[in-house]
Amino acid sequence: MALEIRDVQVMRYITPLREGGSLPAIAEADDGFNYVVKFKGAGHGPKGLISEFLGCEIARALGLLVPEIVFADLDEAFGRTEGDEEIQDLLKWSQGRNIGLHYLSGAVNFDPVVTTVNETLASKIVWLDAFITNIDRTARNTNMLIWNKELWLIDHGASFYFQHTWKDIDKAAKTPFNLIKDHVLLPQATQLETVNNHFKTVLTPDFFKTLVDLIPESWLIWDGFLETPEDFKKGYLEFLTTRLAHSEIFTNEAIHARKTTI
Repeated sequence: MALEIRDVQVMRYITPLREGGSLPAIAEADDGFNYVVKFKGAGHGPKGLISEFLGCEIARALGLLVPEIVFADLDEAFGRTEGDEEIQDLLKWSQGRNIGLHYLSGAVNFDPVVTTVNETLASKIVWLDAFITNIDRTARNTNMLIWNKELWLIDHGASFYFQHTWKDIDKAAKTPFNLIKDHVLLPQATQLETVNNHFKTVLTPDFFKTLVDLIPESWLIWDGFLETPEDFKKGYLEFLTTRLAHSEIFTNEAIHARKTTI
């Protein structure tokens, strides 16, 4: 599967988005489009960007709607005129490559009370989040938008939490992920077994290898770790391929959680 991620240069900082602790922002790039830019100098640092990148592109490969991702570059001078000291520091620590998601102008937050998601789509989203161990798609914070009358997925930065310890990747890949019980779409996810069988044919080791190879090496230099960028890429690839091979573990957990919570 061919993957191509565009590079853009961030030209203008427009406004911060203060919904979360990582302080993303709407910014204009040199291609004339606006992006929600997430910065490597914030929150979980480059690990959050890796989670966003992997989660978003896996969702796209599965046919789910996600904004286009770009590599968003900040030069050394960017942000010097920013009046907010917190934001100025963030931009200074984020020089180089960051991540941008195409800004869905006019989108509104998904409200499960207002919008009903069909069972197949709900099952696909629940399966995705169980696969990438995304803890952040709950009723309190759905991380979904309605844009052009369609459901779009955003904010995958809280996924792949194994990377914060980087211990026993094989064991981490086989976790049942019991936090899926809190997923906002779990009650509608009646087709999980069917979706699991289908998605195991869509995702492939070759796709994972291509995807992991695209992770910028500047995101793979972590304080307190002796591993090289190549070591980390091998680890991500091991996690993804092992988790897919044992997808019945988290699929069955989601099925069980649904039966016990409805």
